Amino acid sequence: MQGRSEPMLSFRDDGPEVEDFRTAVVAGLQRAPKTLPCKFFYDRAGSELFDRICELDEYYPTRTEVGLLERHGPEIAAAAGENCHVIEFGTGASTKIRILLSSLRRPLAYTAIDISRQHLLEAAGEVAAAFPHVAVDAICADYTREPLVETGDRCGKGVRLGFFPGSTIGNLTPSEARGFLRVAARTLGAGAMMLVGVDLKKDESVLLPAYNDGDGVTAAFNMNLLARINRELDGDFDLSSFNHDAVYNRDLGRVEMHLVSARAQTVRLDGRAFDFEEGETIHTENSYKFTVAEFRGMAAEAGYEALAAWTDRRALFSIHLLRVV
Repeated sequence: MQGRSEPMLSFRDDGPEVEDFRTAVVAGLQRAPKTLPCKFFYDRAGSELFDRICELDEYYPTRTEVGLLERHGPEIAAAAGENCHVIEFGTGASTKIRILLSSLRRPLAYTAIDISRQHLLEAAGEVAAAFPHVAVDAICADYTREPLVETGDRCGKGVRLGFFPGSTIGNLTPSEARGFLRVAARTLGAGAMMLVGVDLKKDESVLLPAYNDGDGVTAAFNMNLLARINRELDGDFDLSSFNHDAVYNRDLGRVEMHLVSARAQTVRLDGRAFDFEEGETIHTENSYKFTVAEFRGMAAEAGYEALAAWTDRRALFSIHLLRVV
């Protein structure tokens, strides 16, 4: 393998069931209170808006996590050792996985698991091109449902290192987060390690502007969900009659994003009518925040021991290194 320069990329499609957009929207708007799944934010327009959010001064998570990965890469590498196999649950922009792979000591394999085929193939292809001596596997699967990850003899005695960056853990309810961590533990196996990005609890003066920026980019990102319904499902949402709102629910420890109806109105979609009262909201996203101790407690319940936790100087964000017990 030493002289190899061609990227090594394999693809396996497990044929995961993808929730139908129309079915999910209709079901969500029939609930009380009304909801829409945040996973549908990310069509092309939504993904472009989220990329802009990550560059905003108010939005600290991305740049803070990147800084932590760069600063503590040598410590992560020392813990993981040589010849490890990195398994990423979900694929985002390739910035963070590139930082991790560059820090590790001769990683031999990288497996990306994601439910979106096209995005998965593009992201895995970029990593394969950047790291031609790392064997890259792309598995199209729902990583919350125990995908089978095969290593064969590829890594020898190297450790498996799970990777779940971006505070995505916070978009899950606590019970969902524990469930995912348990699935990841069974996927990785006893003795494997897991690296997780976790947003921390902090003063609302810092927290809320990250979800309600002065330039209105987050508002446009939230509102794009209604625009997508109009585009793809022939809905008739009047976007000028809804407003973006982000609030911090102290009791539940989460930021909630809502779309608020500015007036009493009726929206039609899929042959159905959905009535809104003035001030009624559509709940579009949760982002749970933790203390270091709270997340460690959750991880322990899911079958992990805490090895290390790193935070920035302002205690905005954390990355946790865990071991499956």
